[in-house]
Amino acid sequence: MIARHKGEVPVVILLLPFLLGIAAGINFSSARYLPVLSVSFSVLLLVFLSFNLLYKPFNVYKKPWAGGVMMHILLLLAGWIAVINHNELNKSNHFAKQHAKRLLVRINNEPQLKNGIVRLTATVLAADSEHRSLATTGTLLIAIKDSAALALNYGDELLIPGRFIPIDPPFNPAEFNYKQYLAHQNIYYQEFLYPGQYRRVNTATGNPFIAQALQLRRQMVARFKQHLHTPNAIAVASTLILGYKAELSDDVLQAYSKTGTIHVLSVSGAHVGLVWAILAFLLQFLNRFKYGRLIRACIIIPFIWYYAMLSGFSPAVCRAAAMISMVVIGKTYNRYVNNLNILAISAFVLLLYNPLYITDVGFQLSYLAVAGLIVLQPVVYKWLGFKRKWMDKLWQYCSVSIAAQVITFPLSAFYFHQFPVYFLFSNLFIVIPSAVIMGSGLALLALSWVPYLSSALAFVLEKTILIMNDVLGWIEHAPFAAITKIWLTTAEYLLLYAIIIFLFSYLYHKKKWLLRLTLVGTLLLAISTGVKRYRAYHTNTIAFLNLRKNMGIVFKKGNEAVVLSNLADTDKSFKYSVQPYLDSCKISHIEVYSPEKEIMLTWLHKNDGLIRFNDQTLAIIDKETAARDTGSKTNVSYLYITQNPEIFLDSVNKNYEYHTVIIDATNSPKTIQRLIAELAAKHINYIVLRRNKSYVVTSN
Repeated sequence: MIARHKGEVPVVILLLPFLLGIAAGINFSSARYLPVLSVSFSVLLLVFLSFNLLYKPFNVYKKPWAGGVMMHILLLLAGWIAVINHNELNKSNHFAKQHAKRLLVRINNEPQLKNGIVRLTATVLAADSEHRSLATTGTLLIAIKDSAALALNYGDELLIPGRFIPIDPPFNPAEFNYKQYLAHQNIYYQEFLYPGQYRRVNTATGNPFIAQALQLRRQMVARFKQHLHTPNAIAVASTLILGYKAELSDDVLQAYSKTGTIHVLSVSGAHVGLVWAILAFLLQFLNRFKYGRLIRACIIIPFIWYYAMLSGFSPAVCRAAAMISMVVIGKTYNRYVNNLNILAISAFVLLLYNPLYITDVGFQLSYLAVAGLIVLQPVVYKWLGFKRKWMDKLWQYCSVSIAAQVITFPLSAFYFHQFPVYFLFSNLFIVIPSAVIMGSGLALLALSWVPYLSSALAFVLEKTILIMNDVLGWIEHAPFAAITKIWLTTAEYLLLYAIIIFLFSYLYHKKKWLLRLTLVGTLLLAISTGVKRYRAYHTNTIAFLNLRKNMGIVFKKGNEAVVLSNLADTDKSFKYSVQPYLDSCKISHIEVYSPEKEIMLTWLHKNDGLIRFNDQTLAIIDKETAARDTGSKTNVSYLYITQNPEIFLDSVNKNYEYHTVIIDATNSPKTIQRLIAELAAKHINYIVLRRNKSYVVTSN
């Protein structure tokens, strides 16, 4: 809408096929596609160059569309090839393809301690077998149950056993796909270590610039700890200014998330922009000299990228640093470039470096938010007009918040399944506190050696953070603060974006056909969500969940559910593995019972390990019920074996008739193997939940 013709935003137009190629590469990333793609790219590039060099002989001017089509196909193939080449599993010397007893790894990030476990990622440099050592590539996720491992630093080289395993997929419905999340970072394997299983053989072998930046960040975090007294204030200051999130509590994170202000805790465009504004103000005097603008740019751009490195090189920060660098260059040479083109160029640069950035939620939300501000904010701003300057300024801030929230809503709902109702108020509120925090925090880091001034800055910083946390906490607990349990399919969130584009296009161009498309899209979305809700309310299921060391069965009837588990609903494992399934099923009433409790509901009965639910019956066999002899056989649909009972099927068969056995993840591998052997010998159906996906059955 800012560009009246596609010729004004050529880079945006060219970016689209490149993105499509990256999407194709993510879904079809096998190396076997590479020869065909490379040959196709080379042949098409040769034809394209020939057409341009022999423009007149080929009469290319008669077919002006041919060059555009070839360029779009070339960019699509380039994006696809880039993803395949970037995928570490496609490399012949990946460490997983070697048989090694030991691995030499180099730590490539800052180790973090959480729940008594130190987690880090490392580049595998070599795989050692009995007779030889092979140079390798690949990244390994390492968890060390040893607090002393926190002394490890970026660039340290470790010698560890070669006992890595693949990352587990999500075992339960709607559970966060951690395996896919890590795969998009080129991490496919993990290893768990205990004290004495690793040895540091070298130190400080990483990139010296990154090592120096991480060391400086640690020193700055230490300064915050020295001058601030409240843990939450220290955590927020470290996160907001330096991108150091290791000490951020879940409660604070939830408050920012539910109020729609989580972006404040990510070092992003606003933070980088403020650093740029401060530098531009301090170096303004250089404009008076002949080469002052150039010198100013040569100082600002490296400093901006150093700050990006200091805050962890997140995609959002890289986007802001790339955009600001281009703006600085443009201002230096008095050139104007369309903001959408600048945005697209920065995306091109980052995706050429790492095409998998496109899968990063921060990257997606960051670029969408900026695009929304460029394209939608002027449209929203024109809705209302105010004569008073302060009212006009307030509405300008509101239009920024509305535009950013509208353009990011489908994606944030798709990933986080909620919508902050009071986003406008909370975003307006944090404008001043976040600016004060950034200003006072940066000033404190620079002037921490000045006695009285540093104390005053620390006081302002800490009090501002605490006030901001308290207000956001109040908003979080306000009535109807968030609409939750929003579960969109991929088709639905794409349809939602189509509706937004058509609607704002109609508001800008006033074309009736755009309004018709908006209404048609809204109707299709309403039908899709209505059908989903109808199916959810009219389907009854039993879900046997894989909760690893815990038992978990969900009996769902319409929008009600009973969870039979030894986990409380406040437990982290419950919120991670059980709650997403309940939310995705649109459950509005949940009852959680421990396995030993009796249940007497109109639609569910549990008595002494025997459960009746609609047309299904279930017998729970644990250490207590395994030894019982009922004296008669009970006919059940499922036999659920849990808590590692020492039983044999012959003794169970005296009490029950059944057609399927469910063996949950609480049983030991030895017990599971013994039961599998007995069940296979008797040709009985069985489901093993340990290291397998949950089992969901429909009950009428």
